[in-house]
Amino acid sequence: MSLTRRNALALGSAAIAVTLVPLRAFAASEKSMEAIKAFAGEAAVTEGSFDLTTPEIAENGNTVPVSFSAPGAKRVMLLADGNPSPGVASFEFGALSDSSGSTRIRLAGTQNVIAVAEMADGSIVQVAKAVKVTIGGCGG
Repeated sequence: MSLTRRNALALGSAAIAVTLVPLRAFAASEKSMEAIKAFAGEAAVTEGSFDLTTPEIAENGNTVPVSFSAPGAKRVMLLADGNPSPGVASFEFGALSDSSGSTRIRLAGTQNVIAVAEMADGSIVQVAKAVKVTIGGCGG
């Protein structure tokens, strides 16, 4: 194959596109970290042990079922790490509740779904699950 002007432009365009893709993913991750920091305040966030249920592969990113069960949680926040706006839902629980919930969320593409819970003792724990999306739901 000889390197023509057309091939050189195509290779250059592809190189620029590949370089910019990780920057978008990093920006979304940074937004998620800011949301977690706002939720947790000054408390340290540790890896949790409550249940977060998501499909491993979502055929369509428009409706991805997510459920969690966090016994003893006062509140739970769900984040979609790769979405332009990562905050998906927040749940607050009373003293007599079972601290569980479920919803359907929209995912822009393959990414992590993160659940952050504030427990009754004031500790903050998080659980993350990777979801592979075949068709994006946020304009993807």
